[in-house]
Amino acid sequence: MRARRGGHLTPLDETLLHSPPVADGWNTLLGAIRTQTLLDADIRELAILRVAALNGAAYEWDAHQPVALRAGLSRHQTDALRGAAEDAAPLLTPAQRCALAYTDAMTRAVDVPDEVFDRLRSHFDDRRIVELTAVIATYNLVSRFLVALHVGSPGGPADENGAQA
Repeated sequence: MRARRGGHLTPLDETLLHSPPVADGWNTLLGAIRTQTLLDADIRELAILRVAALNGAAYEWDAHQPVALRAGLSRHQTDALRGAAEDAAPLLTPAQRCALAYTDAMTRAVDVPDEVFDRLRSHFDDRRIVELTAVIATYNLVSRFLVALHVGSPGGPADENGAQA
């Protein structure tokens, strides 16, 4: 976990380490999602930010907005992802708009309408659709974990010694 993070642990890592088997599996999954897919980084980070915005996961947003900017999204684009999809859409490429619609459908309703999925297929091959789906599903897991345990928030969970997790 420390190696994947460049030598330091985040509040999320420290929370996960209360269960070493969960931390190990989490690290493996997130490492694969972040570094071993063919999905373009801008699409991956757009999906992550949108999930964070929809689920109110401020810690996730703060961690990924700089990554999204490095991946080629503009500050204007990332800021728009916090609002309504129809407001963000004009700032995005056609592939990014399809990824946004897919992210919204998966996060809000789980079941994706055929028309959203059909538009997605016009921009992504099967592997990238699987990878995008895994990104969205994984970061829904991450955001729900962060929000439920108030990771990175004042008043977050305390460990056995009373320290912030």
